[in-house]
Amino acid sequence: MNSHEIRKKYLEFFKSKEHKIIPSSSLIPENDPTTLFTGSGMQPMVPYLLWEKHPLWTRICDSQKCFRSWDIEDIWDNRHTTFFEMLWNWSLWDYFKEKQISWMFQFVTKKLDLNPSKIYISVYRWNNKLWIYKDSEAVKLWKKEFQKIWIDALDIDMAEKKWMQNGRIFYYNEKENWWSRAWVPNNMPVWEPWGPDSEMFWDFGEDLKLHEDSRWKDEHCHPACDCGRFLEIWNNVFMQFMRTKNWFEELKNKNIDFWWWLERLAVAVSDNPDVFRWDLFDGIRNKIEKLTAKKYWENKKETMAFRVVMDHLRAATFLICDWAVPSNKDQGYFTRRLIRRAIRFAKDLWVKWWFITEIAKEVINEYKNHYKELEDKKDFIIKEMKAEEKQILKTLDKWLREFDKLVKWFEIIFKKTWKKIDTIAWIKAFKLYDTYWFPLEITKELAEERWLKVDNEGFKKAFENHKELSRKGAEQKFKWWLADESEKTTALHTATHLVFAWLKKYLWNDITQAWANITAERLRFDFTYWEKVSRDMLDKVEDYVNKAIEEKSKVTIEEMEKNKAKENWINWSFWEKYPDIVKVYTIKSGDNIYSKEICGWPHVENTNKMWKFHIKKEQASSKWVRRIKAVLIND
Repeated sequence: MNSHEIRKKYLEFFKSKEHKIIPSSSLIPENDPTTLFTGSGMQPMVPYLLWEKHPLWTRICDSQKCFRSWDIEDIWDNRHTTFFEMLWNWSLWDYFKEKQISWMFQFVTKKLDLNPSKIYISVYRWNNKLWIYKDSEAVKLWKKEFQKIWIDALDIDMAEKKWMQNGRIFYYNEKENWWSRAWVPNNMPVWEPWGPDSEMFWDFGEDLKLHEDSRWKDEHCHPACDCGRFLEIWNNVFMQFMRTKNWFEELKNKNIDFWWWLERLAVAVSDNPDVFRWDLFDGIRNKIEKLTAKKYWENKKETMAFRVVMDHLRAATFLICDWAVPSNKDQGYFTRRLIRRAIRFAKDLWVKWWFITEIAKEVINEYKNHYKELEDKKDFIIKEMKAEEKQILKTLDKWLREFDKLVKWFEIIFKKTWKKIDTIAWIKAFKLYDTYWFPLEITKELAEERWLKVDNEGFKKAFENHKELSRKGAEQKFKWWLADESEKTTALHTATHLVFAWLKKYLWNDITQAWANITAERLRFDFTYWEKVSRDMLDKVEDYVNKAIEEKSKVTIEEMEKNKAKENWINWSFWEKYPDIVKVYTIKSGDNIYSKEICGWPHVENTNKMWKFHIKKEQASSKWVRRIKAVLIND
């Protein structure tokens, strides 16, 4: 069965278990400034895991689009991708470990017909300091499932030191089997759900590890090692605890947060460890082979180039679809970085220019039946891709000019001092990379042509530092908002609804929200628009919001079908993220409706809780996106 069939089987299976299927959220998180991208299916669900009742049901499942920017530099092996799909199911204060483990084992062995003798399980070990002990309950449940098919599942501790020991179930510490939305060892996020997890691994066999190219061929292994023999295909999180300021408290209402990697599950079904050989990449891979007259897997260098181009352009296509258009900051920075890195690696395949739109068309064609927004925005995606490739061609000229300047500087120094410099300092090589996107490989090639060398070690150190800063920027750009549900923060969030309502009503009806970052001190509201908004217009926005505040408008909540909300022209942002039943917040004074919008976050009950509204600044955020910065003033 192919990937689309696996996705369909999964959703149908959980539908039969009384789960409601919801659409994927956008790759750009709404109202979550802690991260630039949706890197997991949990992000949109945090309110429902802790305090808020989901409008649909206590059992939810979906196929979630995900993007992880910190994996960009790791796209070289056969299993990592920056963009991926996660098949997800949640129990929100409903069933717990027993049903979940039984259903999962049933799905893989009966519905997907995976060989249970090639399945291995990991569970949480313990942490004496936190007073959280071994997940022996999960071990008993797993043993019960294996016993049903006559497999004696031996549980093993300390496998990372003692290896396999003929085990089937393995205990690991919190590095491997403890999960939260953000793991920061010395500064763990508070008021968020945490818990032990149980992972499933697929065994591709000892022969894979023993391959002559494997650096692990002479070492022992275990399921959570990196030798390539085992592949993690799912993660089953048991949300039992909440981190408080001082300790961990057990949640009164426990949750299941479970996900599969669709691509990894697919390679387990095919028993082929290379995700880039699977059907989701067939169209992209075949197109590149046609454009280059080369074949995937002919040699190591070209295979890596194939993987980078396939992964990066697939991810960029989805990001542009969700409004992360190429730019020099925020989400657009990573879209630009993906495209330029893909073009750099395409050089190793001798791809001709003007090829990235051809790859994007293959991505759209592969996914359009499930993610219909790709087909709807096809012209927009292709237009942005073409514009970016055109810009890159111009940048190539800048690369060459800057390098020539560097070489001429060497010549000037030699004429003045008779001191010959034969090595390009790392700081200059890194400036070419960081400022002009000039890859080190090209710098080294051009340097060799002029009998020069590059300070490779210095560049590597600078690059690692740059990579770490990029990762931190992607994981935690701002402080977590609404974590304490303070009145000031909630009031500013309510104000964003009023701002959005005026913009759509009086400025341009097709305006959409692109981003929001709200703290107790101020709001930042990004929206799609092509030019600067005049101060006169901003004053009118202020007047509109302040009038709603002065009239002490009530904020009411109504649940309705999503399509009904659309038919009634009710405002929304990120349509794809909402379930079939949505919450509509109305801000109203008498017969005057100031705002009517779909949302899932807290608001004030009445605008009399709000102070005077003032817009401090309006500016460009990125291409086709404007940003309003505003505050509430107690005067």
